[in-house]
Amino acid sequence: MAGTFAHTLTPEQRATLALWAVPGLGPRTLEALRAFTRGSLASLVGSPVREWLAEAPLPTPVRRRLAPVAQLGPVADRLVERCQAGGMEVAFAGEHAFPERLAATPDAPPVLFYQGHVGAPRRRVAMVGSRHPDQGFLPFARAFARQVAEGGVGVVSGAAMGVDRACHYGALDAGGETWAFLGSALDALDPPQARMLPEFLERGGVYFSELPPGVRASRTTFPRRNRLIAGASDAVLVLRAGRTSGALYTAEDGLALGRPVLAMPGDVRNEAAEGCNRLIRERKAHACLEVKDVWDFVGARPVLAVPPGAGDAWRALSAEARGAYQVLDRVPRTFDEVLEGCQLPPATLTSALVELEMSGLVVQHPGKVYEKV
Repeated sequence: MAGTFAHTLTPEQRATLALWAVPGLGPRTLEALRAFTRGSLASLVGSPVREWLAEAPLPTPVRRRLAPVAQLGPVADRLVERCQAGGMEVAFAGEHAFPERLAATPDAPPVLFYQGHVGAPRRRVAMVGSRHPDQGFLPFARAFARQVAEGGVGVVSGAAMGVDRACHYGALDAGGETWAFLGSALDALDPPQARMLPEFLERGGVYFSELPPGVRASRTTFPRRNRLIAGASDAVLVLRAGRTSGALYTAEDGLALGRPVLAMPGDVRNEAAEGCNRLIRERKAHACLEVKDVWDFVGARPVLAVPPGAGDAWRALSAEARGAYQVLDRVPRTFDEVLEGCQLPPATLTSALVELEMSGLVVQHPGKVYEKV
């Protein structure tokens, strides 16, 4: 995947990228620096660090780490090179690939590193749970996530073993879009996540991390990434969690952000479900009893379409419409992507897509982006 980096950085973005790579410099410090520079960090790129470091509003540890740096520009350039080598893209707040819901949260990172194709805006739900649920639960979680995704809802989770991973694969089974927020840099994945990556990307998933290249996971990075899972979603669903499960932190982050939180209840004798049951009992979460509960809380209104090959609606379609339908899937595609896949003339494809929309088999998003219902 090397060589995929396609981002041309502005001076403001170069400064942001370089500063974000300094350990200990978080979103609030970055905002203080932006105020110090009267709203623009761009002026720091071309100035020697020593000229502004003493006056800048920085914590002492950050100041010490910046002291040996001559200029920020080369730091940004080295990060770009590492992104290119690792097949990573970078998204800044306000850009298409940066989740809009996340950008509006108080502690959002200014930049995300990612791999995969970020599709059109849609409703999304965070689906999280224990790494080691009770026996037999993982197939259920995967099937439940598949049904959620079949309603056009994106699934967001953390790619951890157990429930998180089952939910990702459930969404992929439906041909849906799923996002994984990692607790490490994308070039420092743990072996299971690294093995999962090729298939995940091939099937339409996206890996995200706020951590710059080279940063390994730690006890502090995992709790921090939970706020990203909750922030990028319209609601949070905890499927299975014991009393001390890390999934409960994602629920707390969701509550702090004002997201609806749902929990799937379990047998009161089942310790693996104690965290979910407590969330419901303490009225921190709504009980989730069926897939429709998820759709309702994220504001999705799924349309039940006639499956291909069955019913009069499918048989009535033109050959061109059927051909276009075969190119589409649950990952939204632009008009040009569909055009390339089906090799129809543009005017013929336009008519075929209109036919599919009128049949209820395809939905068009703003910007001529198309998706199977």
